[in-house]
Amino acid sequence: MNQGIQTSHAVVAEGLGKQYGEQWALRDFQLAVPTGSVLGLLGHNGAGKTTAIRILTTLVAPTTGTAKVAGHDVVAEPDRVREQIGLTSQAATVDGLMTGAANLEMIGRLYHLPRKVAQARAAELLAELRLEDAGDRLVKDYSGGMRRRLDLAASLVASPPVLFLDEPTTGLDPESRNELWDLLRQLVGGGTTLILTTQYLEEADQLADDVVLLDHGKIVATGSPEQLKARYGGERVVVTVAADDELGAAAEALEKVAAGTAEIDREGLFVAAPASESTRLIEVVRALEEGGVDAHDVRRREATLDDVFFSLTSPRARVASTHATKDSDREEATA
Repeated sequence: MNQGIQTSHAVVAEGLGKQYGEQWALRDFQLAVPTGSVLGLLGHNGAGKTTAIRILTTLVAPTTGTAKVAGHDVVAEPDRVREQIGLTSQAATVDGLMTGAANLEMIGRLYHLPRKVAQARAAELLAELRLEDAGDRLVKDYSGGMRRRLDLAASLVASPPVLFLDEPTTGLDPESRNELWDLLRQLVGGGTTLILTTQYLEEADQLADDVVLLDHGKIVATGSPEQLKARYGGERVVVTVAADDELGAAAEALEKVAAGTAEIDREGLFVAAPASESTRLIEVVRALEEGGVDAHDVRRREATLDDVFFSLTSPRARVASTHATKDSDREEATA
């Protein structure tokens, strides 16, 4: 079993990058994660989240830069790093043709735990993750939520001080997701450092002490959820409609009176746009009526991480960022 981390930062990365051919999957990645905290890595599919996790867990070597996990270099000391980490990846890592208990006991034995210790640790984890009644069942008969909890248990067998979770709640129902969040909070309360990638912005808002937002392999924003919402958020006007085919018209009408681009949420059947102090709901209602939109609800609300994510990673945001970079380059060239 591990003795714990003696450094103030559990994970540190400097100038980390990964190149495949001409394509950079990750570039100029900087990280300093305090011991006993939660870092959320956010971004679209292909943004570089999983690449960062794979480098930090020694699964791939970086093209540029350096990284240390629990004080050990991921390239020079990969075995020492692996001794200090647990990893729950997007793909299930347990054997469906073995029981839950047998899976955990096998992993314990791979960590060189004595047989009785491995059995006791398996029983302890099955109880902690509310799987004790299913411990003697084949994993192939588990539900998706049960299998995900067993994946997490597998990464905890050796009590790692640093835990990497790559989209751990994808596919889980809301109840199972909340249960997993509670367990993760308990782990962090006990001193575990957690690196979490997720596409659920609410998940990062609930769990993360700090957030790193990636877009096309580069960091575009860092800070606590509260800092990011204050810096890039502000109030939003939200318009809810009855059908998907009304969303486009609602977004067009809202943008006429709001302070910025409208985001469309097809699953929630609403559009949201930044509101300025002068934005009045009565003006929004009039614009919707003129656009022939029969809105079910019109309201103002505080920004969420979803709003931050959209404002920094939408196509318009990327264009604006590119133009700003080019302008800066011109200024430096003429200085």
